[in-house]
Amino acid sequence: MKTIVVLTGAGISAESGIKTFRDADGLWEGHDVMEVASPQGWQKNPNLVLDFYNQRRKQLLSVKPNKAHKALVDLEEKYHVEIITQNVDDLHERAGSSKVTHLHGELLKVRSTTNPEDVQEWKKDLVLGDFCKNNSQLRPHIVWFGEAVPKMEKAMQIVQQADILLIIGTSLVVYPAAGLMSYAPENTPVYLIDPNPTIEENENLHIIAEKASFGVPQLVDNLLTNL
Repeated sequence: MKTIVVLTGAGISAESGIKTFRDADGLWEGHDVMEVASPQGWQKNPNLVLDFYNQRRKQLLSVKPNKAHKALVDLEEKYHVEIITQNVDDLHERAGSSKVTHLHGELLKVRSTTNPEDVQEWKKDLVLGDFCKNNSQLRPHIVWFGEAVPKMEKAMQIVQQADILLIIGTSLVVYPAAGLMSYAPENTPVYLIDPNPTIEENENLHIIAEKASFGVPQLVDNLLTNL
């Protein structure tokens, strides 16, 4: 069974109604990114950070997977499918994908501030005074700017196994995730689905300049038909 590795970014979830964190002016929901997504911001104003993610969590719980998320599940009928996502939502899992690696953490989880391995499922608001079992404050299970990306090595190993690589809804300019494509075996077919691609087609790179909800079902149908 061939392996398809799928790299997804904000573009696939935007069509479900998930706001892409960063606006054109570089602000995240009106906040400077360092205020709400950095260890320094957390130390300076933890209440602001918690409120920011509480609002994001509520929004996530109000939306549903779209046609692109659901189409990727269909690929599992005939392929081994590994999804590597930069998104912190759970829409891939809710759609039914069985193997999802989250590079930047997960919005519906929290972790201990003193033990990164102590991770809990969390769907309600997180507030100061919510402690882990060792009486340390819990924080969002999100990889903030300036922090290491723990799942990066696993993601590299997954991409190295790709027979086909799909890139959906990501600009490929945010590192370290942007460097993952280079780990694919030489001559691996790559399909990029993005309405505004920032790179050009070549012999191995095929571009589908469409929104994910249209381009992904179309590509999935072709891959299942022409297995």
